[in-house]
Amino acid sequence: MIRRALISVSDKTGVVDFARGLFEMGVEIITTGGTAKTLEENGVGVTKILEVTGFPEILDGRVKTLHPKIHGGILALRNNNIHLKEIEELGIQPIDLVAVNLYPFKQTIERPGVTFEEAVENIDIGGPAMLRSAAKNHEHVIVVCDPGDYPVVLDQLKQKGDVGGSFRRQLAIKAFEHTAHYDAVISEYLRGTIEGQEKGSTGSVFPKNLTLAFEKLRDLRYGENPHQMAAFYRDMRDPTGIAGAKKLAGKELSFNNINDAGAALALVLEFGEPCAVAVKHTNPCGVACGADLHEAYLKAYAADPVSIFGGIVALNRPVDAATAEEISKIFLEIVIAPGFNPDALEILKARKNLRLLEVDMTGRQNRGWDLKRVSGGLLVQEPDVKDFDEKNLKVVTKRPPTEAEMRDLMFAWKVVKHVKSNAIVLAKDRVTVGIGMGQVNRIWPTRQSIAQAGERARGAVLASDAFFPFPDVVEAAAAAGITAIIQPGGSVRDEESIRAGDERGIAMLFTGVRHFKH
Repeated sequence: MIRRALISVSDKTGVVDFARGLFEMGVEIITTGGTAKTLEENGVGVTKILEVTGFPEILDGRVKTLHPKIHGGILALRNNNIHLKEIEELGIQPIDLVAVNLYPFKQTIERPGVTFEEAVENIDIGGPAMLRSAAKNHEHVIVVCDPGDYPVVLDQLKQKGDVGGSFRRQLAIKAFEHTAHYDAVISEYLRGTIEGQEKGSTGSVFPKNLTLAFEKLRDLRYGENPHQMAAFYRDMRDPTGIAGAKKLAGKELSFNNINDAGAALALVLEFGEPCAVAVKHTNPCGVACGADLHEAYLKAYAADPVSIFGGIVALNRPVDAATAEEISKIFLEIVIAPGFNPDALEILKARKNLRLLEVDMTGRQNRGWDLKRVSGGLLVQEPDVKDFDEKNLKVVTKRPPTEAEMRDLMFAWKVVKHVKSNAIVLAKDRVTVGIGMGQVNRIWPTRQSIAQAGERARGAVLASDAFFPFPDVVEAAAAAGITAIIQPGGSVRDEESIRAGDERGIAMLFTGVRHFKH
């Protein structure tokens, strides 16, 4: 049976009922400033922390629970006679339950215009210390950091006078997860205030010990396949993107939906002019820019009307009724846009199960690191946001591209960056006409994209995510009627490809930047 409980919470959700339930069972409630006021106003008798420690709260509340009479009461082993004798001699009484949640650091840093000083003042010190002490001694102390656990703890105490050992351990695990996450959010925030300005003692922007701050948004029905369990987490450093999307209609998103939606959003954000992107299995199948969104969507659809079926469409302008009418003619999983006009929303909501995601596209995405899990480890890198400096863009063939070719080359280059390597993109009039992806050599995706394009390859341009190890890509492109090529360059056989271009009248640009995507 518990006799004394320490309750100190920033989030007051459910705390009055919880404390009242304990109080009615004869439990003494020890508490601090704001929590004491809330409980007293609701008729719950409390013992204030000063009455326990004999020491006032100091430094504007920075120090109040960091005291031996608090931590000694929490950490003493009840089955250790030496401990019990020692705390008795020191006038320390055991504390049997600790209910603590922490200063709202995350909510503080998410506020617009918050200052660094405000953020620092919302770093909790005493709260994590109490949670960790109680979790360490969970065999003797019940630790509660989640208001959602209040009813279960109360019910077990009323029914059995205690909580089971397994549940105690679950609560302790949750407390350590809570404090670890809290510290990770703080370290991520602090790192973000110096990133790009200076490196750490190791000379690297990457920390020696990496702790990631992710918050679970929800469990998913399953992962990539039905036999895999899955969940969706939000990066605490990046509240934008798909994780921050507002679902306006449709059923819940699946693992594959979310993965594909992220790929579609990343690509559509490359373009400033009206653009439509269709994605299947994280690869684009149709991309187009137009004078307006309606034109862009029609062109993207026509680029590959077969593959778009059951796919995901991302648009970088609010959806109008005319575009919505066209979208509603086929089966799609998701439509992503910065907004939907009321009439467009009505049209699209009529499509059963079509998910409509409203995403803030005013800022750039990819604020966090790119993470790739491997067996036994994690690869961490900066996101691929760098592009070529126009001053370093080189025309390497005798013929420079025409103005129209240059527009298409710039368009194709943005698209190929988002295609799985080895990647080749053919484009004409700012529309993809052929996309080759994920092959183990460079000639195969070239042939694949040419076969898809058919007659549309004639007069098109070609973008490659990496250099040509042989001139065969240039030769195949010329045979198909492709007139200009953009690629990184850097192969020991560059001269062979350049010569092949010159012999066939192809214009070729080197960017000096590679865009592998594995």
